[in-house]
Amino acid sequence: MMPKRLLNHPRSTFSVSVSPFHASSSSSSSSIPNVSDKPNRPPSLSEAVSLFHRAVDDPSSVPSASSCNSLIDSLRKARHHDLLLSVYSKMVRASVLPSFTSLSALIESFVNTHKPNSAYGVLGLMLKRGFDVNVYNSNLVLKGFCQTRDNCDKAMVLFCQMKRNCVLPDTFSYNTIINGLCKAKRLVEARGLFEDMKAGECPPNLVTFSTLIDGLCKSGAVGEGLDLLEEMRMKGLDADVFLYSSLISAFCSIGDTERGKQLFNEMLEKNVTPNVVTYNCFMKALCKDGKWEEASKMLNDMTTRGVHPDVVAYTTLADGLGKNGRASDAMKVLDLMLQKGEEPNTVTYNVIINGLCKDGRVDDALGILKMMAKKGKKPDAITYNTLLKGLCGVGQIDEAMDLFTLLLSKEFHIKPDVFTFNFLIQGLCKERRLRDAVKVHSTMVQMGFPGNIVTYNILVEGYLNVGKLTKALELWKCAVDLGFSPDSMTYSVMINGLCKMQMLSIAKGLFNKSRACGVRPGVNDYNALMTSLCREGSLEQARNLFREMRNMNHDPDVASFNIIIDGTLKAGDLKSAKELLLEMVQFDLVPDVITFSTLINRYSKLGLLDEAMSLYERMVSCGHVPDAVVFDSLLKCYTLKGETEKIISLLQQMADKDVILDSKLTSTILECLCNFPKGLDIKKILPKFSQQTSKGESIKCNELLMKLNKVHPELQLFSA
Repeated sequence: MMPKRLLNHPRSTFSVSVSPFHASSSSSSSSIPNVSDKPNRPPSLSEAVSLFHRAVDDPSSVPSASSCNSLIDSLRKARHHDLLLSVYSKMVRASVLPSFTSLSALIESFVNTHKPNSAYGVLGLMLKRGFDVNVYNSNLVLKGFCQTRDNCDKAMVLFCQMKRNCVLPDTFSYNTIINGLCKAKRLVEARGLFEDMKAGECPPNLVTFSTLIDGLCKSGAVGEGLDLLEEMRMKGLDADVFLYSSLISAFCSIGDTERGKQLFNEMLEKNVTPNVVTYNCFMKALCKDGKWEEASKMLNDMTTRGVHPDVVAYTTLADGLGKNGRASDAMKVLDLMLQKGEEPNTVTYNVIINGLCKDGRVDDALGILKMMAKKGKKPDAITYNTLLKGLCGVGQIDEAMDLFTLLLSKEFHIKPDVFTFNFLIQGLCKERRLRDAVKVHSTMVQMGFPGNIVTYNILVEGYLNVGKLTKALELWKCAVDLGFSPDSMTYSVMINGLCKMQMLSIAKGLFNKSRACGVRPGVNDYNALMTSLCREGSLEQARNLFREMRNMNHDPDVASFNIIIDGTLKAGDLKSAKELLLEMVQFDLVPDVITFSTLINRYSKLGLLDEAMSLYERMVSCGHVPDAVVFDSLLKCYTLKGETEKIISLLQQMADKDVILDSKLTSTILECLCNFPKGLDIKKILPKFSQQTSKGESIKCNELLMKLNKVHPELQLFSA
């Protein structure tokens, strides 16, 4: 009995776009075994398909329509979509009429094999055969179109056809197309359909809200997503793990880890168990914020709650630890992973290698490479590029060149890419081996790699660092001739190089040209120019640049303030220097060692000992270790004031902090001792200093006294 017709499209509505889908009557009575009751037994199904192909190839024994349709239904249930399409194709060639069920199975197979246009054509074929097209089949085709962003318009056409005709879209129809529109970032249209649902007979359900909230969150509209969450709750719908995961991921992606944590705790309070995706996105955000301890606890929490950490979870934690300078802990994660039976993939090994290379432990990183080989894991280009960059970073350029040569060999399975060349060229330029860098660049060009603007920026900087301006300009011209547009880094490299070469006027001209070309100068460009201006005494011009930087929404960094504070102090403007220090704190910038050293040095030279010591104490309380420059300044100031006790106290602090005694600081200490009151037992009160000199010798108390005795024999402290 035919189902009631629900869709009365004109035939032109659905074009038959599948071939060879035509049918004619058949009088054959041959049959094949009916296996529809045992769809999950591969031998029986395979036997039936074989029998079908033998039968259909024999003109005298064409299988019956019921047998063919039954076989197609069995193949659909077993999800053998490719076999189903093959059987259907031969079936219609043999003029066996497909049933409504077979055509529905055909639509399902086309959708599951990502051929939505063919599935759409079958809807037209259904009409041609006199069958009704129902909402189930239409939804299948909608699903097929919405699997890719490119077919969203076709899905909308079909959806509108359903609404114009007698096939009324149901909640699944709306949810399917809203999901497709969200994936295509067509959120306005998705919201429109959502409003239609609220006004119509298909009210939004949890899937609708979750889909739309997820789409909004992924597009950065987290606020709108939260509003929808409240609306959903007012309708009595509770968020599930998918929805919580979407919101947590969204907040974590914009850096609001605290809000993500609140939602995470909320889902636990509501007895919604987080899944591995929830944990992974939260762990990633914590690692990005440097909160690796919390991320490690999350891994333990997963296990406690019965959530099995996957390779992504372990890799995320190992990556976060490695990037935060904790390569040893990342190695422990790898060991734990292996103990738990979770097989690391190439990405896991790559993040471990990267962490080790960042810590300068290239030998250990090479050990991981050997481990990969033992486990049959093939390193990829990222693996070798990371190692090559690591070797260059620790100055092992020859070893890096050996690795590069290996990558160039014909029998090697990985070939160098543009990153390989750039890392090696940068390493060679850093070591001032420009001739070798140029040779590598030539090899790069010969292999068909034109390079990129980064390649030329590295080489330009290399030439500027050795004072070869003409060569740098020639390379710039070469890059432009090849079609590469100079970027902000190109200008930054040139401006910094020119400033170092004391070509300030040319640097300023290039700075202005970059802005005229629409290239926004970076903070480093401003800093380079301000440093040069302060060096030549043009403090007011430097201050103008500093003000301009803020007006152009370039937030100054610590280095920017250090430059201006130093220039201001050199000009004797203590009041402005103090104001700059306060302003620096208002920018949420923490003064660094250079900031304190600069201030202490200047205040000491001006004899403002109380202010200098106050800054010293603040420096120590901030966790900074004072360097030799700071102690040298304070000792000289105390010596001028004749503060013997404070000098002794400062010397003891220096010894406690293992301050390295360079020649300048040693001379200052000797000068202090020479000014001590007579009769003071210097040998007794002087703490022991130790330092490894370039020759590996130790400078200790006795050696200091020997030097002092030699410089001032009249003190007669002791005889050598």
